[in-house]
Amino acid sequence: MVATLPEFQAAGFPMGAEPLVALDLVDTHALCLDPVRDLLADEAEHAKWWALQADRVPVPTPPAMSATRRLRSVLRELFDAHLTDRTPDPELIADLNAVAAAVPTSPRLDGWGAGARAEVRWHDDYNGHPALAAIAGEAIRLLADRSRLETLRACANPACSMLFLAENKRRVWCAANVCGNRARVARHYERTRA
Repeated sequence: MVATLPEFQAAGFPMGAEPLVALDLVDTHALCLDPVRDLLADEAEHAKWWALQADRVPVPTPPAMSATRRLRSVLRELFDAHLTDRTPDPELIADLNAVAAAVPTSPRLDGWGAGARAEVRWHDDYNGHPALAAIAGEAIRLLADRSRLETLRACANPACSMLFLAENKRRVWCAANVCGNRARVARHYERTRA
C-alpha cells in the first residue's frame, strides 16, 4: 500500500506521496525546516525513506546512500533549471540518462490464461539500481512532457525548497499543514495586529 502524506510526516519527512517519487526524493533536502536538514543524512533516515517508497519502486532494497543523494542533486538542479527558465549543464542531463540506462528493462509474461499478466523485468547487469533507474525514468518523462512540466511548482514560501506537481491550479504551498498553515497564521497575525 502506497504511503500517504501523513505517514511521511509521522516518519519525519515534511513532504511525500507526490505523484512522482522523483519529487519526493528532491524534497528530502528540506529548507522548510528550521534548521535546514538533509533528511537522508544518515543510514537510518535513508532506509526509512526508502521503506515508505517500497510500493512505488521496482526493488524495495535501498541503493547506496551516496547514489541516492547524487541522483537527488541532479534532479534538483534540472527541476530548478526549469523553474528558473535556464538551460542546465548538459552533464546533468547525461547523468540522469546514465542512471536510467544503467538498469534496462524488458517486458515479461507472468503466468498463462486467465491469470496471465504483463510485467516489467529490471536488469541490473550494469551495476545500476532499479529504484534509482525508475526514478530517473519518471524525471525524464516529466521533463519531456511540456504540459505536465508546466504543473511543476516550487512552494510559494520563499524559505521553503519543496517542489510539487500542482494538479490543482490553485495550489501554491508544498503542504497545507506546513507552509500553507504558516501563511494563514501570518495573515491572521497581520489582520489582528492592525
